[in-house]
Amino acid sequence: MDLDALRVFVKVAELASFTRAAEQLGMPKARASARVLALEAELGVRLLQRTTRTVRTTADGEQLLPRARRLVAEAEDVASMFTGGQLRGRVRVDLPHQLACDAVIPRLPELLAAHPQLEMFISTTDRRVEVVREGFDCVLSVGQLSASGLVAQRLGQLSTVNCASPAYLRRYGTPRSLADLDRHLIVNYGAAPPTFEYRDGAGYAERPMRAAVTVNSTDAYRAACLAGIGIIQAPRVGLRALIEDGALIEVLPDLPSAPMPVSLVHPHGRSVPRRVRAVMQWIAGAIAPRLG
Repeated sequence: MDLDALRVFVKVAELASFTRAAEQLGMPKARASARVLALEAELGVRLLQRTTRTVRTTADGEQLLPRARRLVAEAEDVASMFTGGQLRGRVRVDLPHQLACDAVIPRLPELLAAHPQLEMFISTTDRRVEVVREGFDCVLSVGQLSASGLVAQRLGQLSTVNCASPAYLRRYGTPRSLADLDRHLIVNYGAAPPTFEYRDGAGYAERPMRAAVTVNSTDAYRAACLAGIGIIQAPRVGLRALIEDGALIEVLPDLPSAPMPVSLVHPHGRSVPRRVRAVMQWIAGAIAPRLG
């Protein structure tokens, strides 16, 4: 059985697209389609149901997919045994923007120097990505995970801090208690109603707040705070330099929001390719100094 055809089938099945699979595998779409057709002819079954809009696995394709993943991963591990420990191939990862720029990318030269045949594709977003559909080998996730069927490895957590700019505090005053927040604004992040989360005994509670601005990225969140638009609650690691420089001031230090869990998520089950496993271990080490 052609392992390259299995590799193409797995990628097409995961992405539900011949076009995206071919792009990620670095081959023409026609070649990817031909490989899958040849595999179907060899097995005597239809593995993928193709329409003008979508591609999805048939019942036979669903039965083959987990075994094909294992075979491809094992073949890659066998090949790596004879490369002197060198990693080769592409690894697609998604990282939160701040951690990518501050902790991971500055240390990439050491990884690439040790494994010159490794190719990293790095996406930096602050949204929840579709790990399988978008073709990521692993994702560094900050925040609570939802049930997804993916494999998650908890790495630690990020402590949080409440901050405002000096200009904002001159205008609205410095809050000393929860009651003081009635006179204040918060920069809202995401689609949920604006709230101030705080430690309340053994747990955490949320206090409704007013917000003049809602943002959907960490860069915009921090910029809105620096501009004096409101209070923010964010991981301390991303704001430490601004606090030390006096650009932001910590407020209500006794009422922090809940620490944010940090996890590595991947779709490979137990058949994790060696290069992916090694990159995940490296990422975990790169961000470890910033985690509690």
